[in-house]
Amino acid sequence: MSLVIWVALGGAVGASLRHLLAIAAASLLGPAFPFGTLACNVLGSAAIGWLAVTLEHDIGRAFWMIGVLGGFTTFSAFSLQTLELAQQGHMGLALLYITLSLTLCLVGVALGMALGRNLG
Repeated sequence: MSLVIWVALGGAVGASLRHLLAIAAASLLGPAFPFGTLACNVLGSAAIGWLAVTLEHDIGRAFWMIGVLGGFTTFSAFSLQTLELAQQGHMGLALLYITLSLTLCLVGVALGMALGRNLG
């Protein structure tokens, strides 16, 4: 099976999981702040850090890293939501979102890599 098909299948899984997490977060925490997107990006960053040091097979990397995590993480959604917060006059929330996203996602990658090296 072509790697492109593995990427496509993984993308469908990741996008579906992102959608479900966004719905759950909005339902639990309210829609005023994009907690679901933030959670996707932090979890996806941790996962890609771990996978980067534990996955060696091309099919696994294509499915999990490019497909699943590509569909699960949401930089374009992050960018849109940040701009919408700013345009709605919530500049403090927009800056908080930028700061939390960048900081927590970098920590997530580092944590994922550390876990992958120690547990993988």
